[in-house]
Amino acid sequence: MAVDLSRRAYRIQRWSARVALAAATLAVLFPLLYGGLRGLALLLCGAAGLAVSAAALWWTLTLRGPLRWVAGLVALCVPAAVVTLFAVTLFWVLPLSLALWGLAVWSGRYALRGTGSERLGERRAPPPRRPVLIMNPRSGGGKVGRFGLREKAERLGARVVLLDPEGPNDVTALAREAVADGADLLGAAGGDGTQALVAAVAAEHDIPFLVISAGTRNHFALDLGLDRGDPAACLDALSDGVELRVDLGFAGDQPFVNNASFGAYASIVQSPAYRGDKIGTSLELLPDLLTGQQGPRLVARVGDTTLDAPQAVLVSNNPYRTDDPFGLGRRDRLDSGVLGVLGVKVEGAVHAASLLLDPAPGGLTILTAPEVVIEGDRAEIEAGVDGEALVLPAPVHCRIAPGALRVRVPRKRPGVTPPPPRLDWRRLRKLAATVGRTAAPSRFRHHDVPQTQGKEPSLGSR
Repeated sequence: MAVDLSRRAYRIQRWSARVALAAATLAVLFPLLYGGLRGLALLLCGAAGLAVSAAALWWTLTLRGPLRWVAGLVALCVPAAVVTLFAVTLFWVLPLSLALWGLAVWSGRYALRGTGSERLGERRAPPPRRPVLIMNPRSGGGKVGRFGLREKAERLGARVVLLDPEGPNDVTALAREAVADGADLLGAAGGDGTQALVAAVAAEHDIPFLVISAGTRNHFALDLGLDRGDPAACLDALSDGVELRVDLGFAGDQPFVNNASFGAYASIVQSPAYRGDKIGTSLELLPDLLTGQQGPRLVARVGDTTLDAPQAVLVSNNPYRTDDPFGLGRRDRLDSGVLGVLGVKVEGAVHAASLLLDPAPGGLTILTAPEVVIEGDRAEIEAGVDGEALVLPAPVHCRIAPGALRVRVPRKRPGVTPPPPRLDWRRLRKLAATVGRTAAPSRFRHHDVPQTQGKEPSLGSR
């Protein structure tokens, strides 16, 4: 029976691949057939509109004065004009084409399901006996007080250390002092920068770390599957929790749970005015930073690849998704043991337009590596580490410590929605064309008769 069910499910996925390919083909053909030469001209107009919009956006970021506002107006009006032109010319064909694209994406992902990444492994662990939690009362607009985090933590037996909202705080020293006093768990209620400092001390002493999502964004908590809307729910891990093993990143000696950025963004966050006026400060500084008139000239060395003079480099604790617009800013895993590297180098308006139409290796570089070296033409390099503005001695050696951090999370939590599989059209074509089971996703292969030695591996294992 198990074999029959497996084969039935696989047949459904195979036909889903065929539906995806057919829908994608029709989504392109309908506008062309309906519009004839006009349809082809519309596609060319759409591509040209994208190029003009990208160039105008570049000028918006790199110019000042009236020309900036003209470029910004062009960047807004051209896409609107292209969409209007498509709608007026194609009438009912445009929504039909969009619906077919939606069907193609849904069917393609259904056909490839089971080929995504696995969830983080978790294990049961006894409750801590002497937990110590460090809380920033100003973080997240005062979430510590608003959600009663200190009171709930103390009711659950934790000792709470409140940071001084007025004066400087040495978070690392406070965490080490807590460990010296016998703490068997460290936790942090604050932004990701605070989380990283406490996490590094917990990893150093191999004791669990508790994340309390009391910051503004809390990307680390999001990728752990915690409830960002109710930070008090994170404290349930003290009495009913499980442990995860995740990686921890370092930029020099500075730990990070999310990412370390170098280049334009890192220079912008150094400005004292940035906190009060993010948009205004960015628009003021970007022209000189993007055109190379200010800021260091960076060189990033990632394995055998060298990125020369990129405007921005983002080094992340495990790679971010970059191939799915719905998954941008999310990480499939936190335990892959590699850094994600995203480098951007745009040399002008024409290059910006070509980068949007066809991302070139020289313009947008996406890599993974266990170590990254950031060099500059000066003794110190500005960096944004988990949102904190820092200046680090050059060169900056970024590395990842695989499985270094034990994170304690509530057993009952929202969890991480499994990411949809990447749309691989080549794999879909092979899956749709096969009449056997050589392209079956890996989730069904355990039902198969064992393969003989030397047989080509199934598509799901590639």
